[in-house]
Amino acid sequence: MAVIHLTKDNFDEVISKGTVLVDFWAAWCGPCQMIAPIMEELSDEYDGKAVIAKVDIDREVELASRFKIRLIPTIICFKDGEISSKAYGAESKEHMIEMIS
Repeated sequence: MAVIHLTKDNFDEVISKGTVLVDFWAAWCGPCQMIAPIMEELSDEYDGKAVIAKVDIDREVELASRFKIRLIPTIICFKDGEISSKAYGAESKEHMIEMIS
C-alpha cells in the first residue's frame, strides 16, 4: 500500500481508526526528503496493520497550525484518533517502528 496523502478533508476520517503514522513535511525540506523512502518502506511492511500518511504543510496550512507544527519533519502517531507519540527531525526507521508498536 502506498503512503496516503492527507488533506483537511480526509484527515480526521483516516486517523479515527487504528494506528496511523503521519509525517508532516515540505518539499523544500532536506531531512523530509531523507525519510521519504523510509515512509514508503513502512507503508509496504505495515500494509493492513497501520496506515502510513503524509501532510504537506505548505498545502495544508490549517492542519499544520492545528497540530502546532514548528519543526519538520514532525512525525505523529495516532491510535484510534488520539496522539500516542511524536518525534521531530529525521528519525530512524527503528524509531518509527517503535512509535507504531
